[in-house]
Amino acid sequence: MDPFRVDGEIALITGGGTGLGLAMAKCLAQAGAQVILAGRRESVLREAAREIGEKAYSATFDVAAGDAHALIADLSARIGAPTILINNAGNHFKKPALEISPAEFASVTDTHVKGAFALTQAAAVGMLERGKGSILFIASMASLFGIPQVAAYSAAKSAIMGLVRSLAVEFSPRGVRVNAIAPGFIETEISRRAFDDDPQRLRKAMDRTPMGRRGLPEDIGFAALYLCSPAAKYVTGIVLPVDGGTSIGF
Repeated sequence: MDPFRVDGEIALITGGGTGLGLAMAKCLAQAGAQVILAGRRESVLREAAREIGEKAYSATFDVAAGDAHALIADLSARIGAPTILINNAGNHFKKPALEISPAEFASVTDTHVKGAFALTQAAAVGMLERGKGSILFIASMASLFGIPQVAAYSAAKSAIMGLVRSLAVEFSPRGVRVNAIAPGFIETEISRRAFDDDPQRLRKAMDRTPMGRRGLPEDIGFAALYLCSPAAKYVTGIVLPVDGGTSIGF
């Protein structure tokens, strides 16, 4: 048996149409899983599913405002109950802390924390009944150290670390593992735009990254595959940095 295969698994990935979500979906599909790409932009999701092939499905869903239990019930009836959940959907903005409005703050925490938790609750019911499942959150370098002008994002991503540990302690005795990945500086369309506008920030980021370069989306995909596969059957409650050493660099 190849412990990195996930044949027979059904993976629901939020924010699955682009960037890290799409990279994780591709890696899981190549390793045998059926993947369901969830997000707000139907056309983007459908195109991404077509790119992956017959193992991929799309589901239009707003993590911050959608009915998580209704989504899981619909997917379970049409495709099958998710056995893997990857909470990847997120939003982000850069602004001095004193200028952030309550609505702006809530817009970030509603997606990263409140919405992800609601979806986790909905998906975990079936996983716990079956005594098997894997739940993965996407954390951040902002979970591990201070980054200026992203207070809402830092608060949300730091909350994920607490969720992972608490849920792991609660769910793991019943066969459901809960983990997170903390990506470093990864080459995505969003990160390229951010660094193109702030070359000084890019230099600072690379100066503290021992490997001296940005990662690729598939680096996160391979890590997600590992954590959701039998290869990690004794791993739960961790936040795994995939960052070229940024979190330990100086």
